[in-house]
Amino acid sequence: MIRIFIALLIFLPLAELYVLIEVGSEIGGISTIFLCLLTAVIGGSLVRLQGLQTLLQARRAMLAGEPPAVHALHGLALAMAGLMLLTPGFITDIIGFLMLIPALRTALFRHLLPYIDRPAGQWIDAEVIDDTGPPQHPYRHIP
Repeated sequence: MIRIFIALLIFLPLAELYVLIEVGSEIGGISTIFLCLLTAVIGGSLVRLQGLQTLLQARRAMLAGEPPAVHALHGLALAMAGLMLLTPGFITDIIGFLMLIPALRTALFRHLLPYIDRPAGQWIDAEVIDDTGPPQHPYRHIP
């Protein structure tokens, strides 16, 4: 997994630079910059809208007594999409816009969840101490 991350860290900026140069040579430098800014604005607005919807859905789930874990995953994916959309470049914009599609996010979660190591059946032993006496000042023992 770390190898994939390092490869992305090295090759994604190079690929972004290549695509930006190619697009800039076709439509011009100013148009390329404008297009990058436009995708950032549109993407940021969509991330904000979907993030608020996800937050409201998580709130409704908690009020109904359901765990909001799925909504938290969607929120994390939306944060990553926002990061991708605000990063200059067209490849990251495509990835960011794809992450805004809820069905694709759900399919991604179904694919990745089996690889997450989740501890099962762990218990934490605890003891409840009933301290009904008067509250003690924490610095009472200092002269």
